[in-house]
Amino acid sequence: MSKYISPYTPSQGEIERRYINVRNAMQQAGLDYLIVSGSEYTGFEGAVRYMCGFHILHRYAYVVIPLTGDPVAVFPREATWVGDHGATFIAKREFPAHCGEWMAGFLKDKRASKVGVYGLEYVMNVRDYAALQKAGLDLVDFDTPFDYARAQKSEEELASVRHSMEINKAGVLAVLKAYREGMTEAALMGVAEELFAAAGTARKTMDMMCSGPNGSISPQMVFPTGRALRDSDAMVYGLEIAGEGGHWVEFSRVLAPQGVDAVTLEMFTAYQEFHELVRIHMKAGATAEEVHRACSKPLLDRGYRLGHVSGHSIGMTMIEMPRIGEGYDFVLPENMVCSMHPHIMTEDRTHSLYFQETYRVGKNGGEALSGVPIKVYHGGESSF
Repeated sequence: MSKYISPYTPSQGEIERRYINVRNAMQQAGLDYLIVSGSEYTGFEGAVRYMCGFHILHRYAYVVIPLTGDPVAVFPREATWVGDHGATFIAKREFPAHCGEWMAGFLKDKRASKVGVYGLEYVMNVRDYAALQKAGLDLVDFDTPFDYARAQKSEEELASVRHSMEINKAGVLAVLKAYREGMTEAALMGVAEELFAAAGTARKTMDMMCSGPNGSISPQMVFPTGRALRDSDAMVYGLEIAGEGGHWVEFSRVLAPQGVDAVTLEMFTAYQEFHELVRIHMKAGATAEEVHRACSKPLLDRGYRLGHVSGHSIGMTMIEMPRIGEGYDFVLPENMVCSMHPHIMTEDRTHSLYFQETYRVGKNGGEALSGVPIKVYHGGESSF
């Protein structure tokens, strides 16, 4: 049987680039070791794949990275036959019964003095953290520095990002084209999911929706249900996916068969102005906070509540630092990729608007990777 080789497998030069950037960040923080965590929690498997090439199918995994020397991929023994470990591009691999105890012993034997952990806030297995802490290691939260080290995407990564966007666009267009009054919310989402699975996303999708009656959209993001859709509804099928290369993107548009009401139409106008400003201000050299302040002005000037930051960095982890919001002074590099999706709502929270676009940070402004107009769609469209 022939073996399939993904066209998005990173080259040796790309792998070396990643390790150089991460080790520079480790050196600046005074670390002698870094533990990179990943789990099957949707969107949080990517850091392990970024550093070792392993795509987590089930459970969790780690990569232990010394400041100098060879990294080690650490997999739970119970998952020895779960996932393609042959895709791992680092040579040293361990399969202990208890990953935390193994890592604690390994690091103590190496006389590690300061150990960073990526995934300390959301990802690391609790029993593994407990074993590391019990060993008396000096553990440092390294979530933000790690994300900053991988914020700038290479040309290889951008090819994967653009591939993901083409899949995401195809899913959104399939939803628009398939819409018919009386379909259930879940059946319409299934149209996109069938396409995503066939395109090789595996489990890397995060699908939700917002909807409301009579051309309005309620603030709550929910799973699609068996409710029958009506032409008077307005809805957003919020689709977030990662293609074969593992890079996440976010893209969606408003679907309102009979149009939106007056309140939502004004919110939509503000959203259009927001995205025009993103194209102007999301450029290399600006800070994340500066972009947020410049772009959110038409939203705040109208008195809308911001239920969400303007956006965030995105890569092989669905949500990476920095947020595009207040308090983030990170200077955006060229070819950083960001998802922009302010969640705005009226003061009484009866109306809201939320949909996604993914941008590349350019020298002179932001590039909207979908290239799709920001307008309201009505269902039945065969093109954007």
